Amino acid sequence: MRIAIDHRLSVTVPQGTVQAVFHLLLTPPSGPTQTVESWSVEGTGIGNAGRFTDGFGNAAHLVNQLRPEGEITIHVRGEVTTRDTHGVLGRPAGEPVPALYRRLTELTKAPEALYEPFRDSRDNRLSICHALMARVGDVLGLPEEPEAPKQMQADGGQAQVQEAGEVAERPAAADYAHLFIGAARALDIPARYVVGYRLVDGEDGLHAWAEAFDEGLGWIGFDPHMQICPTDRYVRLAIGLDAEAAPTLRTVPVAEVVQVAKVAAA
Repeated sequence: MRIAIDHRLSVTVPQGTVQAVFHLLLTPPSGPTQTVESWSVEGTGIGNAGRFTDGFGNAAHLVNQLRPEGEITIHVRGEVTTRDTHGVLGRPAGEPVPALYRRLTELTKAPEALYEPFRDSRDNRLSICHALMARVGDVLGLPEEPEAPKQMQADGGQAQVQEAGEVAERPAAADYAHLFIGAARALDIPARYVVGYRLVDGEDGLHAWAEAFDEGLGWIGFDPHMQICPTDRYVRLAIGLDAEAAPTLRTVPVAEVVQVAKVAAA
């Protein structure tokens, strides 16, 4: 499937800021499940941005904004051809060792009651992950009916001002992903957070899901929020230990960020 993405981010930095730094994870990779056909990131200072690959293998931009005033807009757009691999990503080259994703974080703590029934399971890892996905759905419930598109914050949550060191509200999809990841890690299964886009009618296209590692198949995607493995309607953007490690945009000083992504079949 060929998917067109139009993603706009609006940033309002505190008044009197002399210098702001933007850390962008807004460039999707080509890989087993997708091929980036065209992509652009436009905005003030992007032309002089530092470009590097972060510790998780994400393509990152580092942008300096001198004496920023008013609202700053970042416009991301492009087209990606996706393939339905039933969620199987495999072992992309250049990524850190899967053991990195066994590390528990504050956002990925899961109650023992969630994963304890699987601790002594004789099922294979793939079956356990599917059962965990269903279990998370049982605990958090099924997603609500689609609503009108909402403005989204840099980490995928509803528009809000970030507070230093915390985020007041997490999006539903991230809650599901974090719970799945925490339960998987408690069972010694490497699992990681994925932020990206999902083609869906009537909703903002930003989304979050998880990937778990299987020794035979490699990385496999699981979307506990939708109770499916990612299909060709998904575009992977960035990965990390959790949402705090893989925000689409991080600002210093902390700023108000609102973002909306339009995703359509090209």
